[in-house]
Amino acid sequence: MANQHEEEITGKLYDRVLIGRLLSYLYPYRLYVGVAIPLIIINSIIALIGLNVTMVVVDLYLKPSTEKQLSFVSRISRDLIEISGYKPSLVEALMFFTGLYLVILIMEVVLSYLQTVILNSMGQYIMRDMRKQIFTKFQQIPLQFYDQNPVGRLITRLTTDIDSLNELMTSGFVALVTDILTLTGILVFLFLVNWRLAIAMLLVLPLMILVTAWFRKNASIGFRKVRVKIAKLNSFLQEHIMGMTIVQLFNREAREFEQFKLINAEHRQVNVETIFYYAVFYPAISWVSALGTGLIIWYGGLQILSGALTLGALIFFIQSTQRFYEPIMDLSEKYNILQAAMASAERVFSLLDTPITITSPEKAQKLSKIKGSIEFRNVWFAYKKEEWVLKDLSFRIEPGESIAIVGHTGAGKTTISSLLMRFYDIQKGQILLDGVDIKELDLAELRQAFGIVLQDVFLFSGDIASNITLGNKLIDESKMLTAAKEVHADKFISLLKDGYKSELNERGSTLSVGQRQLLSFARALAFDPRILILDEATSSVDTETEILIRDAVKKLLTNRTSVIIAHRLSTIQSADKIIVMHKGQLREMGSHQELLAKRGIYYKLYQLQYREEPVVGHPVA
Repeated sequence: MANQHEEEITGKLYDRVLIGRLLSYLYPYRLYVGVAIPLIIINSIIALIGLNVTMVVVDLYLKPSTEKQLSFVSRISRDLIEISGYKPSLVEALMFFTGLYLVILIMEVVLSYLQTVILNSMGQYIMRDMRKQIFTKFQQIPLQFYDQNPVGRLITRLTTDIDSLNELMTSGFVALVTDILTLTGILVFLFLVNWRLAIAMLLVLPLMILVTAWFRKNASIGFRKVRVKIAKLNSFLQEHIMGMTIVQLFNREAREFEQFKLINAEHRQVNVETIFYYAVFYPAISWVSALGTGLIIWYGGLQILSGALTLGALIFFIQSTQRFYEPIMDLSEKYNILQAAMASAERVFSLLDTPITITSPEKAQKLSKIKGSIEFRNVWFAYKKEEWVLKDLSFRIEPGESIAIVGHTGAGKTTISSLLMRFYDIQKGQILLDGVDIKELDLAELRQAFGIVLQDVFLFSGDIASNITLGNKLIDESKMLTAAKEVHADKFISLLKDGYKSELNERGSTLSVGQRQLLSFARALAFDPRILILDEATSSVDTETEILIRDAVKKLLTNRTSVIIAHRLSTIQSADKIIVMHKGQLREMGSHQELLAKRGIYYKLYQLQYREEPVVGHPVA
């Protein structure tokens, strides 16, 4: 559960730089914005006109008022009707304004539909662009970044954080603009109709602001707690679902359930605490709204009795009061959306701003044909500062030569293969490929020269054929089939119902360890690399499969430079040269027989594995 608080909302409510970067994603879709904003404005205006229809009908037809009593809006409406020359009867006026009101409602629905479709479509395009940008970044960031950041956190950037930004770009943006326009428009009309009554209505506004501020502050704290508990819950679920084999094997179901129950209870508790603030906020706002309506009825009634206000104007105020308070409530809700979006934007842009330290040089050297010569020249490397994993390492591999690297766990064996392909950059020294520093080569060209087979084979979802070719168009079907047959993978593939079209589950879970290993050998052979790296490639397979793999290895190593990393010394005795690593340093180098004769570290490793065998001259096959 390490570092769960990293998912908290820690960003500012408003950050000009972040907002500017977010708005830059709107530029390619400025046409959408240019259409949506006028629709929002028109929709807000039409909604305000709808509020005025009732007042006009009452003041001009149902309960006609004097010139002095009529509001500014009613007088304008009357003058427009007189200019048109239309003199309807009471029934005709009611039918006309009823039809007008229905048309206004239909227009509101249509405009709301259009602006929703346009803005949500724009939001989806923007989110698509951001996801593509993040995924591209994932592919470019050095592996050291993934050593320091959990996968779950990175997935959150691509999913939850992007969804938060999507909500801001669509519903949050629409609500903010609509609410501001609605509030402004209603206030203008209220003061045009009767400024005294408008001031009376605003007397409850400080109380509403106070309630809203209380809700915003406490709901934000609750919202932070909920996000932390969700992250903790998700992390626990991910870890225990992946490790369910261990949970069941060691009979930990009851203990893990108790731990889950505790985490789940914490999540429920913070949600209940947050619900409390919502439960208080909405009734409080409704009460304040009712108080404002009561104040309008009381003061407006007095004005009607004194002849200073019309009945239609009072009805307009009562209707407008509800429409006026709704945006204020809505804005308090959108505060959380804005706050979450700012925090998500901060995290997303922090990821996008992660420097790509391992890149191809601007003027990369070209190798006409890679021969496969490798040289480590006084190489020093540390994953963390001054914690050296490799110390002054120097050795040379000739083209076509087979070299094995052995040593205790943590001696730096796998690190050597990672450095060869520039997954990490060294701090001191040089690594040369065919006499050229690998930092001076194009990354794609460099890595294309290598094929690697790992102990833990990674297979993607999809069919077997796609896992061998990895979508490389240069590998046709015949080449793929030949590679599979050469490493004996064809034997088990042909027994599957759909053969090479057989679909694999996540990471090839339906295949055995040995079958997955054979597929990785087929993949390596199909790509036909000049340099082959085998990293503990036979350490987890049964004896029968190992015999098949040994034969596959012989075919793979033919006419290739190869680096074999192994704990099992029986797999590397035929290597041209064996390098013995100890605490990051090259301690011994030579053939199997030469190293046994020295009676050094390799001799001790050999004794530990084959105590029952003769010490020298009788290697285990």
